[in-house]
Amino acid sequence: MSAALEDDARAESIRMIRDSAAAVAPPGGDLSRIRGLRFKAPGHDPATFRQLGEMGWIGLRVPEAQGGAGLGLGEACALAEELGAALVPEPLIPAMLSASLLAAVGAGPLEALLAGTALPLVAWQERADTLEVPGTPDAPRKFLVNAAAATSFLLPVREADRIALYEQAGGALTLEPTQDGGTFGTLTPDLAGASRIAGDIGEALALALDEAALLTGAYLLGGMERALAMTLDYLKTRSQFGKIIGTFQALQHKAADVKMQIALTRASIEAAAATLDEGATGDLRRATVSRAKARAAESAMVVTRQCIQLHGGIGYTDDYDVGLYLRKAMVMANQYGSATLHRRRFMATSPEGEE
Repeated sequence: MSAALEDDARAESIRMIRDSAAAVAPPGGDLSRIRGLRFKAPGHDPATFRQLGEMGWIGLRVPEAQGGAGLGLGEACALAEELGAALVPEPLIPAMLSASLLAAVGAGPLEALLAGTALPLVAWQERADTLEVPGTPDAPRKFLVNAAAATSFLLPVREADRIALYEQAGGALTLEPTQDGGTFGTLTPDLAGASRIAGDIGEALALALDEAALLTGAYLLGGMERALAMTLDYLKTRSQFGKIIGTFQALQHKAADVKMQIALTRASIEAAAATLDEGATGDLRRATVSRAKARAAESAMVVTRQCIQLHGGIGYTDDYDVGLYLRKAMVMANQYGSATLHRRRFMATSPEGEE
């Protein structure tokens, strides 16, 4: 197949993924379902999560031989972007992280996860704002998204110079509410009641975490674009002093700045997905992901705050939807590494950061 035909086929694949997202992400921007799930356990709809499995989204990155779709990060980022635009709360990115890890080791509840009937969560994080996995056997595992719905937990545990993987069913779990209406969980490991399912997952977990960071950036990109679209619609209809406020030059300049932030984020996300799909490894992979995630995390906060300001007083009320995008950005911007962490990692791993 020629390069042109391959590019056309890839573009068509991404278009189909975006179209399929309408099943759970209404293109009209109706957020009534999202509002109905806020601040209620488990924070998402289990039936919709099963639907994600039935549509093949959880296994999007899993090889076909293991029951997945075997697609690339270009398709996965396009899907995450569409879900971000609709603020879909179902834990697709954590589920895809678990699926990638279980597929790499060839063990654990992969089949049930791909079907959306199980949610094993990778409990890897021991402190805030890190991508490092110490694997301390008895250390509490923190910042577990949608932990209340987990059917089991996948625990990376250091054994000598390797990271092994254990599966723990249940355990001591505490939940804390988050700004977007969901929860973060903290799990106390109980290795005595856990099963050892793999002996060395270090590199597989590092790759899965990088992909999760990139997908989180894509989700934030979708939220930014939807928040701007809502804002532009508002600027075209709201009148003040007898004029449509969208004609005010100062507001036009702010909207243009926001649009530039989104364009730069899109370029970073799409370039990173293409680079990883081409097989980037090591420092190149880490630098590429960090550049995109840093841009997305920082831009998401800038864009959503500016969109609220452009709405004026109504933007600060919880009843108005644009504020939901700021709340989501506040929660997700630091997941899988903040902008600060990723800037540091980019400087440490990219040739562009060398003196």
